[in-house]
Amino acid sequence: MIDESRMKQNLKVLSFPRLSGTEGEKKVFNLVKKKIESLDLKPSVQEFSFTTFYPRIYQKIVFVLTFWTLFLLYLYLDFMFTIINLIIILTIFIPVLIITRKPEKIRVGRKRVSHNLYVKLLGNSEYNKNNYDSMEQDNVRGNLLFMCHLDSKGQRLPMKFRVFFFKLWIYTSISSVIIYSLKVLFFIQYAFWFFIIGAVPLALNFIAIIVLCLNTTNNESPGATDNASGMVCVLELLNYYSDLKFRLKNYNLWFLFTGAEETGCQGARLLYNKVKHLDRTKSFMLNFDTIGTTIDVITNERGAKFFKNTKDFTATLHMPKKIRLARSDAYIFADKGFGGFGVLDKKSYKFAHSKEDTIDKVDVNLLKKLLTHIVLILKYIDRNPP
Repeated sequence: MIDESRMKQNLKVLSFPRLSGTEGEKKVFNLVKKKIESLDLKPSVQEFSFTTFYPRIYQKIVFVLTFWTLFLLYLYLDFMFTIINLIIILTIFIPVLIITRKPEKIRVGRKRVSHNLYVKLLGNSEYNKNNYDSMEQDNVRGNLLFMCHLDSKGQRLPMKFRVFFFKLWIYTSISSVIIYSLKVLFFIQYAFWFFIIGAVPLALNFIAIIVLCLNTTNNESPGATDNASGMVCVLELLNYYSDLKFRLKNYNLWFLFTGAEETGCQGARLLYNKVKHLDRTKSFMLNFDTIGTTIDVITNERGAKFFKNTKDFTATLHMPKKIRLARSDAYIFADKGFGGFGVLDKKSYKFAHSKEDTIDKVDVNLLKKLLTHIVLILKYIDRNPP
């Protein structure tokens, strides 16, 4: 049975500041590990190191280089001067772009340590208490991946401010390029007026960059919605399915707890290597991240197809072509070909990454209803595979 009182207790225990690579994150890792072991299960641990260059420095470099480029085009003092500066910009940007394609391998900046935890429960017909199975045997059955992240993050500015100024930066950058292009290609005789008009988006772009660069990361958010709520859900599902009588027959169950999600999804990028051999046509993920008082479900086409024979669940789906959750574990796995869902609460974003992300922002009864519904759906799918 899905136990609401146990979920409330877990939410209370797991809601405290736990920034990636800090003692707080290590503490929550140990708490979750002990809870798994109390079920007489042996979790696998993946330790890894990372730096904060990708999420905290890389963006600021891009902001500054973008403004530098726009300012050069705006002034256009001299052809050779502009070309030399653009070469300098590219000389800085291209190497940075290359190393950030694989953030988990970046070694620029202070080194920090984090951990992933994962547990695999085999299908009921082939249950193995120690959870061992070969890669080849994994694909005999289907595979269901339940995912959440361990860490939390606080930031100086509220999320709505960050989103507003980030959009302002994007729109003013595009507007500036359009204005400069029109001036050079079609209206060079009106260069003075375009110079005046172009000053407006450039000034707004500069303001946006200043605000975004002043935003800093801290370790002050209790992270109840983001993402103690997700840990509570995955732990409760693990508790339920650890009982052999509830085990699915046609699917292996994977329970993934990732570290350093708030630092560029570092844990998910590495944990993917443990499941990359799974047959995508028979594998499905469900990522729990930032759930408060309502439920939003974001899916990709494969995820929607997986649940095509079920009722109710599909009625609330938003279905873009792929999962669009910036820097989320769901996006990392979707980008690698996994179909699935991200379960979240968009209304909770106003509290995320702040001191206000406390346990009173989470409706545990709603979490219970969600998990009960998921259990029923998976029971149906186990009997009627897609």
